[in-house]
Amino acid sequence: MALALFVANVGIVPFEAPIYSVINKFIVPLAVPMLLFDSDLRRVIRDTGSLLVAFGVGAVATVGATLLAFPLVPMRSLDDNNWRVACALAARHIGGAINFVAVAETLNIAGSVVSAAIAADNVVVALYFAMLFALAKETAPVSSSEENIVQVQGDFEYSITDSSNNLPSQMDLPSVAMALSVSASLVTIGGLFTKLLLPKGTSSLPLTSALTVIAATIFPHFFARIRTAGTALGIVFIQMFFAVSGAAGSIRLVFQQAPALFAFSMAQVAAHFGILLSIGQGLLRLDPNELYLASNANVGGPTTAAAMAQAKQWKRSYSL
Repeated sequence: MALALFVANVGIVPFEAPIYSVINKFIVPLAVPMLLFDSDLRRVIRDTGSLLVAFGVGAVATVGATLLAFPLVPMRSLDDNNWRVACALAARHIGGAINFVAVAETLNIAGSVVSAAIAADNVVVALYFAMLFALAKETAPVSSSEENIVQVQGDFEYSITDSSNNLPSQMDLPSVAMALSVSASLVTIGGLFTKLLLPKGTSSLPLTSALTVIAATIFPHFFARIRTAGTALGIVFIQMFFAVSGAAGSIRLVFQQAPALFAFSMAQVAAHFGILLSIGQGLLRLDPNELYLASNANVGGPTTAAAMAQAKQWKRSYSL
């Protein structure tokens, strides 16, 4: 995003182009289902245990934090975009960047504002992750033939392997074609249901996401075979969205808007952490390490949480 922002502002690529609309209108909706192919709710509930409770507390904490932070840092420099950005950042701090994408698309947030919001929030999130890593205590690995082990191959690649489940999941031409076909079908059905059931102008992404989760829960074996290809393609498509968001932005506007966005994001994340510990540790007596990992998953999404679990050598005790 930063590179696209730079090359657009020095005149190498344009601020507006038809391909940008194609990515926002067609590519991004395809990415959403593909990143949810692994969302079998039965497996999630079975494998996560109290960590799922901690994640839920973190989601509630983010909503409460947003309601507290917005009056304190109203971001008046963004004019009518201030409440839209607050909603998009709240969505991001409940599950990661894909949520930000969905809300930004739904609320029609301007490209320059999206660039500024992501840039400012990335700084805050990086500092927050450093704090979580410092607070979390390492635990000895748990040896078990049935443990779920988080594997991190790179900044945006992760998987959870289960020795009791030997379903093939690979990246080849048939799996890529199937992942694209299934995603396109879910997007089409989600769009039709949105037009039939929801008010005019409503984004189809939320309903498409819900349909994907339902399908992945009903047909887990089928989706397990295409999840690797779906995740890889989905990540590539989301990177296209961030590049387009950067190219549509103005460096001058980013620097003008970033201070207010930075202050809001900082207040929001700080309130999230305070509410999370108050409820999770004070009332529910949850393990602090689980709360830190769940907060990481809230604010950064699954990839950063997987990296934290790997770094701390948390396996079955804190499986994702």
